Amino acid sequence: MTSPEIITGTIHQPGRLDKTLAEASGLSRERVKALMAAGAVLVGKRPATNPSTKMQAGAHFAITLPPAQEPEAKPQAIPLDIVFEDAHLLVVNKPAGMVVHPAAGNPDGTLVNALLHHCAKDGRTTLSGINGVARPGIVHRIDKDTSGLLVVAKTDAAHEGLAAQFAEHSIDRHYLAVCAGRPDPRSGTIATRLGRSDANRKKMAVLPDTSRRGKHAVTHYETIELLRGCTLIRCTLETGRTHQVRVHCASIGHALLGDPQYGRDPKDLRPLLKRLGFARQALHASTLGFTHPVTGERVDFRAELPADMAELIDETAR
Repeated sequence: MTSPEIITGTIHQPGRLDKTLAEASGLSRERVKALMAAGAVLVGKRPATNPSTKMQAGAHFAITLPPAQEPEAKPQAIPLDIVFEDAHLLVVNKPAGMVVHPAAGNPDGTLVNALLHHCAKDGRTTLSGINGVARPGIVHRIDKDTSGLLVVAKTDAAHEGLAAQFAEHSIDRHYLAVCAGRPDPRSGTIATRLGRSDANRKKMAVLPDTSRRGKHAVTHYETIELLRGCTLIRCTLETGRTHQVRVHCASIGHALLGDPQYGRDPKDLRPLLKRLGFARQALHASTLGFTHPVTGERVDFRAELPADMAELIDETAR
């Protein structure tokens, strides 16, 4: 079962409790009120249940978010680009725009729905059940608007073996990305702590090295080609944190093209992006390599750039 998330912090501005908590936590006021009614909000060490209580700056709070109830995913006949498949696992080239597993706002049409249909046998799925009914077979994820390679476990043994390799950071993962400007130096390593943004809980952020929140994240990058107003880079992940490449590139002043969550496209490139209809982060999981968790064989896979990124690169070639 998923553990509850606990949001902690300090109230910075005096005012009504529900308003100040909403501003400090990134939750809506209605969500805060509902959590208060459920006894999930502490101010200091005491439960807070009255939304209109007047608060002073400096008070500490803790909000416990109950784990979401996972709906059971249903099979759907959605085409898949299967790069490799055997009795233990499969490797999929996910298109941009496809969510990996069902969640609030995306109950179906996901990669999991497609996998359940593809892997159905005698009315039962042949996917690992370790991650529950909403995420069967899912060992790792890439963002909805990122394209590229994922490995999916069909058996629990394969799932456990792959998860161990991810935990050991022994899986090779390379991304191709188009970032704004010219990274300087052209190749380098970005090592930071990444965690939830205090300003927006839907975003990740670089945290101080001394922070007790977040996790250590390391991205190695190298310039592949200088383009007009942007650069094609290859990013090698030493760790695999949420939004890692996107946040790391933005943190050095070179956000990915098409990624309004972490940057803003260069003014002179906006007409081109609009003409191309390019409205997603320019990020593609291009290579994936690991030790097969059952056979012990080394396997490596590659997915060519999708048409939209290839066109973007062609249009900005110097």
